[in-house]
Amino acid sequence: MYINPILPGFNPDPSIIRVGNDFFLVTSSFEYFPGAPIYHSTDLIQWNLIGHALTRPSQLQIQTPEPGGGVWATTLRYHDGVFYILAASFQRYRPQEDDRVWPRGFYVKTRNIWDSSSWSDPVYFDQVGFDQDLFWDDDGTVYLSSTYRKLHRTPGANLKDFAVHIVTVDLETGASTSEPKLIRESTSGVAEGSHIFKRGKYYYLFTAEGGTESGHCEWVSRSTTGPFGPWEIGPNNPLWRNGVDDEVQNTGHADLVEDAQGQWWAVLLGVRPVRKDGQWEESVFGRETFLAPVNWENDWPIVNGGQKIPLHSESPHLYELSVPVTWRDDFSDSELQLGWYRKNTPVVRDYSLTERPGHLRLYGGPYNLSVPACPTLFLRKQTHRFCTWETRLSFHPRNQACEAGAVVWCTYFTYSSIGICRANDGQRVVRLRSPGGEIVDFGLQNSQSDVRLVIECGDRYRFGFQEIREDESNEEPIRWIGEAENRSMTAAPPVGVAFTGMMVGLYAFGERQRCLDPADFHYALWR
Repeated sequence: MYINPILPGFNPDPSIIRVGNDFFLVTSSFEYFPGAPIYHSTDLIQWNLIGHALTRPSQLQIQTPEPGGGVWATTLRYHDGVFYILAASFQRYRPQEDDRVWPRGFYVKTRNIWDSSSWSDPVYFDQVGFDQDLFWDDDGTVYLSSTYRKLHRTPGANLKDFAVHIVTVDLETGASTSEPKLIRESTSGVAEGSHIFKRGKYYYLFTAEGGTESGHCEWVSRSTTGPFGPWEIGPNNPLWRNGVDDEVQNTGHADLVEDAQGQWWAVLLGVRPVRKDGQWEESVFGRETFLAPVNWENDWPIVNGGQKIPLHSESPHLYELSVPVTWRDDFSDSELQLGWYRKNTPVVRDYSLTERPGHLRLYGGPYNLSVPACPTLFLRKQTHRFCTWETRLSFHPRNQACEAGAVVWCTYFTYSSIGICRANDGQRVVRLRSPGGEIVDFGLQNSQSDVRLVIECGDRYRFGFQEIREDESNEEPIRWIGEAENRSMTAAPPVGVAFTGMMVGLYAFGERQRCLDPADFHYALWR
């Protein structure tokens, strides 16, 4: 028995490899920085974040994208002692108007996957698109597959016409060395997420089809000739199908790996909606990483016995693991712990861990949280439904333009925050902002007190605060001042798509000016 998802929280589009006894896995990061989170495991069940491939502005520039922009569907591959991560970054993504700029794909590489600083600067491909995949054939030829809109649209049909194309490439330069060829399109209008493998005499092409929503599924084709095809469609497509009434939905975008014992596995994305008031409530986690066994019959893959992907899976090879909720950062090191993210690529350093040792000091930048630029905002992924986020804040702003606090974050259109600022009458207050933008202030009794900010997560988000006296005696109980329904926190943005999951974190800002008064966070914790 093992529990899905194996990577809870915002971890979509997984790609996996094995090197010796070590498994490495990367997921999409979209508009967040650092990009391309890398996880490690020795048993496919217990995973640890070990770093990121895109950690420098020279590697990744994400500035003011719509929700759903940024880095899509990274692929991780290993060849001749070198690790490669492929990606593409959307700087413009407005599907409501069918307005998107197809990005150039790129790769970064390293010989030491454990050292985030060792990843190279990008090598860009000639080929545009997303969901890039590399395949090395036995003769040394390197193939790049990617997804973009086919040149000749389907007549008389209202389809996206996203299809998988392939070229050969000079890996040193990224230059295409052949004309692109369309190798897979779908009657659904979307074929994407291509991964090519060779097993025995067959080449296999795995594709995600139907889009990443309720029609999502996985298909396979095979060829005896090579990656250019022709391709034979599998007899049991889709390989499985979770529906809109299942506990796990929207499954697909699979990548495969063989363990040291010869057992094959698929990692894939899925979502966990919650049944509430007779209907499904969208998952606050977004798309997460799931695991399923793969067997082979007549040289065709059978994923999870052809059955739906469940939350609890039977397997004699694996074991059940409950990921703990508890986590804490006391800001006692010279660098932030792994797992903190910025929205967009920061252009200045607006924080310090040394000016006041044992604190995260933020100097709020000139953008509030509703601006699509990079605010002074530090986020962590929510990985459990029922949990509590807590921090202690010292913040004494001298003007009404500055604010600092804690936030539940979906997009710059949809978030809810609780922070300290100055009201119009000069009083220091706790300010609660709802997902709809409504603001309510609550006066603080002491002009110099620290404030503990608490966010309870569960069937809704509940916000509270507690004033802390200088001697920390006679603490008042937590004062709960507001709630935000999960449905309101997962509302679709008016532009772009919320491809990510809920994040919770810390922020500071000045309205169109730098906040000269530092916001000092004593700690941050999950419990």
